[in-house]
Amino acid sequence: MIARLCKTSGSTVAAFASADLSSCQWLIRPNFTRRETTKTRCTSSSSSALSEKTDHAQQPQQSSSPRENLQSLFKNPIVHKLWTERQAAKAREGRIGNVDYDPSIGKAPADSRVEITYAFSTDELLYESYRNPWGQMRLGRMMEDLDALAGNIAFFHVDQGQTMHPIIVTASVDRIRLQERPTAKHDQILSGQVSWTGKSSMEIRMSCMDAGTQQEWLEAFVTFVTLDPITKKPTAIPPILPQTPDEESYFTRGAQRAALKRQRRSRINSKPTSQSAPSADHTAQAHIEHMAASLLQEAGPLLNMPALANPHSILMNATRMQNAMIAQPQTQNLHNRVFGGFLMRRAFELAYSNAYVFGGARPIFLEVDDVSFANPVDVGDLLVFNSRVLYTDHGRLGDYYASSNDHRELPLIYVEVEAWVTEPERVSARLSNQFYFTFAADQPMVRRVLPSSMDEASRMATRMEADRQQQYETR
Repeated sequence: MIARLCKTSGSTVAAFASADLSSCQWLIRPNFTRRETTKTRCTSSSSSALSEKTDHAQQPQQSSSPRENLQSLFKNPIVHKLWTERQAAKAREGRIGNVDYDPSIGKAPADSRVEITYAFSTDELLYESYRNPWGQMRLGRMMEDLDALAGNIAFFHVDQGQTMHPIIVTASVDRIRLQERPTAKHDQILSGQVSWTGKSSMEIRMSCMDAGTQQEWLEAFVTFVTLDPITKKPTAIPPILPQTPDEESYFTRGAQRAALKRQRRSRINSKPTSQSAPSADHTAQAHIEHMAASLLQEAGPLLNMPALANPHSILMNATRMQNAMIAQPQTQNLHNRVFGGFLMRRAFELAYSNAYVFGGARPIFLEVDDVSFANPVDVGDLLVFNSRVLYTDHGRLGDYYASSNDHRELPLIYVEVEAWVTEPERVSARLSNQFYFTFAADQPMVRRVLPSSMDEASRMATRMEADRQQQYETR
């Protein structure tokens, strides 16, 4: 191994490489801003854990676990900083002593607020680690940062200075939506706080804005659940106490989203009885089944007479892409599982490539929805990512990007990615994650995707209805 340290303006870089320096992996520990003001953050044990009085981040306190600090060094600079701060907060509380955990004590949203500044204008190495070949932000890296940021926010909401904290688990990434094409040429500010709480779950809203224009270009919602560290069963968390009209609005909308998710789960799990009248859920399911049958019928010529079928159509199974990897120790999170942000990044990069190959031009990322975490991924697992285009549609870029004056009808490409943990020794596989991405293609048209089986038709119809419902909810 070759290890070397070099200093640049505002940054320290640790490079670890094999004898082949072309494969060198750079681990950047930048001086970036973690800004707080008394206006947006209340004084508490959790807020003081990340409090800084200057515009320049101080060196983080050392965690009580060197191994966990080493794990974070293999992540990108922002994730490393966030994880180090969380571990430092835990270490401080361990020295203070145990405090009884009382989940009945409410907290203001500002008590969990975390803000990170990407100082691209003054830190060239940070800029180089986040820009893509076209000068825009690497969105896959942003997804890693969002996952780490959400974890810190959830931690500070349940933190009361106690030694033993509830286990915080990501239940779902409900939506990550872009409102602009982000540039890495300007400093960026990533921030978030708890927006809604239930009995044992919380919704976290995060956003990223351009520090120069103050224009918000990303909004994300993530749901966490908390488990008792002993029984591993859901445990109560402090209720959120909104303080401002905006926080009241986010709380109300979060409660509505939680209710809609419960309805969807009920629809999936419910079974009709012969005596009962058709419910709204069963009517919706009948509509999806009818849509699936129509889609499969439309695919008939392509399945049976491909030479005579519409040349602008393609079967879903012809749009597939796949890659595989062994989960390495460097991808672990603070709980020794594979980092969820890493999985999102890998899924995004495969989905982007799939949309690129399918559409024939660099796709424009719009959003990712309904990211589920069904099973954890452990180090050493063989992880297989499967991607396919579920369906295509048309829409205006201005409907997604707030300041866009582009009112053309652009093709929309909806891509599904599944992550499977496979065990060749046991000839088994289990679904770990599902991701649903939406891209726009800057092309006059793309092919219409059609199913080749009833299973594909049902999957397509179900997702089309879910996307239609989500578009209705966000209006």
